[in-house]
Amino acid sequence: MRMTLTSRDSALAIAAIGTATIAMAWGFQLFAGLSPCPLCLQQRWPYYAAIPLALLLFLHERRSFTWLRSGLLLIALIMLGGSALALYHAGVEWRWWQGPQSCAAAAGGLTGGLPDLSNARVIRCDEAPWRFLGLSFAGWNFLVSVFLAGLALYGARRAGPQGSSSVSQ
Repeated sequence: MRMTLTSRDSALAIAAIGTATIAMAWGFQLFAGLSPCPLCLQQRWPYYAAIPLALLLFLHERRSFTWLRSGLLLIALIMLGGSALALYHAGVEWRWWQGPQSCAAAAGGLTGGLPDLSNARVIRCDEAPWRFLGLSFAGWNFLVSVFLAGLALYGARRAGPQGSSSVSQ
């Protein structure tokens, strides 16, 4: 038995996998005490954009093929950008290239009555606090981001009379 995903299924899978990925990142941060570096936090931005868009596409996929296809292509671009950032971060961790100064310099303090964070511990971008099967969070994020981009491209390709449910133009 061969199982195929519709464009709507792809959007739902992107939202679910993206949400699980972000929940795991937050879980490691909150429960395992692994603080994210500035690049780690930036790698979450594509998920914050793609998850609501995927949910919107899932809920309103009957608007038109163009709507669905365009939204999935946008998600693919967002996640490809996220994968590029994750690859950059993994390269910084493997010391293939240097990371941004914000990952190595002292944390900047705030003035004007706000708390002074100048003594806050700097989380370095070039030190992977955790690895599984040889990959750090950035490495795993690269793989997940590429997978989600591929899933979005697959769904965009299927958006149409032959590959989607009862969507009308």
